[in-house]
Amino acid sequence: MNDVEFKILVYGYGNPGRGDDGLGPALVAALEPLGAAGLTCESDYQLAIEDAADLAKYDVVVFVDADSSGPEPFWFARVQPTRELRFSSHSATPGQVVGLACEMFGAQVKAYTLGIRGYRFGELGESLSEQARSNLALALAFIRRAVREQHFDEYTRQFGVDSGRGCACGPQPEA
Repeated sequence: MNDVEFKILVYGYGNPGRGDDGLGPALVAALEPLGAAGLTCESDYQLAIEDAADLAKYDVVVFVDADSSGPEPFWFARVQPTRELRFSSHSATPGQVVGLACEMFGAQVKAYTLGIRGYRFGELGESLSEQARSNLALALAFIRRAVREQHFDEYTRQFGVDSGRGCACGPQPEA
C-alpha cells in the first residue's frame, strides 16, 4: 500500500438491460460491498457532462465499461482529458468529462478506463453471458488489487489496450 491514500471513484456505466453492456454496473455492484478506505463506487447508464463536478472531488477515477472488441478478459488505460465539445448533454466520453472537470473545477484527477470484454449486446435481458461473467470476475480481482496497491500508471503498461494483450492473470489472493 502506498503511504498516501487516494480518494478513488470507480464509476461503472452501461445498460444492464442489454446483456453484456451491463458489465460496468455489475463490477461496481460487486465491488461496493467489499468496502475500502477512500473508495466510492457509482454507476449509471451513461456518462453525462454533469459528472464533471463529482469527478473533481477525487484523486483517481476509474471508468468501467463493457468493450465489444478489446482484448480479453479486460484492458486498463489512462484517460487523457479532452477539450472537444462535440457531445450531447445526455452522453459523453470519459475524456470529455475529465476535461470538463479540469477546466471548470480545477480538478487534478488521474483517470483510467477499465474495459471488460463482453460478447452479447443486442439482446434484451438483464443477464451477462458466461464468458462476460468470467471476464468480470477477473476484472473485479484486478480492480480490488489496483485500489489496494494504487499503482495505476504501472497497470496501464501491463494491461493497456495498446499493448496488444489483455490481462492473462487469474484472481489475485487477498492481502
